[in-house]
Amino acid sequence: MNAALAVTAAAHGAVVANHVEVTSLLKERDGAGVERVRGAMVRDNESGEEWAVRARGVVNATGPFADAVLQMDEPGMAEIVAPSSGVHLVLPSYFSPKNMGMLDPATTDGRVVFFLPWEGGVVAGTTDTQCSVEADPKPSEKEIEWILAEIRRFLSPDVKIRRGDVLAAWSGIRPLVRDPRAANTKDLVRNHMIHVSDSGLLTIAGGKWTTYREMAKETVDRAVAEFGLRPLRACQTEHVRLIGSHAWSDTMFIKLVQNFGVDLEVARHLAHNYGDRAWAVCALADRTAQLQALGRRIHPLYPFLDAEVRYAVQYEYALSAVDVIARRLRLAFLDAQAAREALPRVIDIMADELRWPAERRLREERKALEFLTTMGLPDTPAAEEPPARAGVVSLPTTRCLNFVDPASYYRRGQFSAEEIGAILSAFAEFDEHGDGHIEARDIQPLFSAIKVPEPEGGFAPFLDAAHIKHADPASSVEFEQIFDVLGEIKEATNARGRKPSEELKLNQIPTHRSGGGV
Repeated sequence: MNAALAVTAAAHGAVVANHVEVTSLLKERDGAGVERVRGAMVRDNESGEEWAVRARGVVNATGPFADAVLQMDEPGMAEIVAPSSGVHLVLPSYFSPKNMGMLDPATTDGRVVFFLPWEGGVVAGTTDTQCSVEADPKPSEKEIEWILAEIRRFLSPDVKIRRGDVLAAWSGIRPLVRDPRAANTKDLVRNHMIHVSDSGLLTIAGGKWTTYREMAKETVDRAVAEFGLRPLRACQTEHVRLIGSHAWSDTMFIKLVQNFGVDLEVARHLAHNYGDRAWAVCALADRTAQLQALGRRIHPLYPFLDAEVRYAVQYEYALSAVDVIARRLRLAFLDAQAAREALPRVIDIMADELRWPAERRLREERKALEFLTTMGLPDTPAAEEPPARAGVVSLPTTRCLNFVDPASYYRRGQFSAEEIGAILSAFAEFDEHGDGHIEARDIQPLFSAIKVPEPEGGFAPFLDAAHIKHADPASSVEFEQIFDVLGEIKEATNARGRKPSEELKLNQIPTHRSGGGV
């Protein structure tokens, strides 16, 4: 949305600059001797170049960073932003019906949690926590686990959800604000607020995306009055469409298939995300190959094309790899690991478009990998971790089994195919009748045979969570139950003492309330 607004503004005559930072405000004295803000010093963070931008007035519309600009104007001014962090998780689509969402206002601590189909996956959230203001906030594991625990209450008892199912986890900052001129400056403004300082700096703060046009209208109307501007006509926002919407129709994707041979998934994606600009994207793709070739996608699991990277550079002011994977294509928000895997291809295309030298390519890769740690990837990529030896055992009839593997905490699969084979072989040694069952009395010898590390608190909580009647030595235990226990033990081991999921206590909500279950 930000990119669409910037491009639309440029189409209407605005001058747009990406990666440019305000470093100070310029002030002049008016006829009455009062200091007035008359522009800003800015720096191009790509080249390091600095210059002055002079204007009749300056609008501070910087979201959670509003205080930084306000304090350039009045260094002693109290902060007006009360930043609140909201964490969101993206999960595979099979956790939710395609056309049904859920909102629960009665969570365990009173916060609201939602669970909605989004962009081919499921987005879940959110937390509401006081935080500091930073450019790339990072969700904490505590917040991620809280959301997962709340979601578990709505899933069918036989459907498990764990940290490794999280495709992406990201945090946003909502700039709740206090009115500095209110009688009680501790009270938060419910919606948005416009503040004009003594030197004429106009600040718009607070609000949300759903009211951005109303916020813009009020801000510009106030700027007209404060700065003595003479507009040619009244506000036009009710009639201004964003770039891409003019010739869009809900059947446009069919024309893309017919005219370019795009596969259906890609056509729907292009029409939905670019509107009538999808034609321009397709025109760029014609340079090298036909769109239906799988190699045209930057990742095989998602419909994003390499032509979109070129379009982002040529038409959407993209200047960095993070601009593309997060702020244009949104792949990082959908699947952080997929974004990491697509990164080399993205950098290759951008290097071709922007003539990057080898050093710049390496710098972009490092910055992008660092950014992806704020989107749910572990700080240390799995491929770079030294092999862990503790807990690895070799079985006489199988290959090796690794319980100490921190990377598996973040992966979709806890065990490799070889390790699953090891578990099957060990289980078979205790399955006397060959019917896929062992007795509860066999669990301890089985775990001893494959040297399962005993977690803090013992095995009992994990066996209880898997509904195993371990107190009865003769009770029957299925392979799937043992496999679930081993997975939970491995996850808890690598989560540094994390407790097992208490499935029986969390699944208290009836199926009809949870939308029919999964």
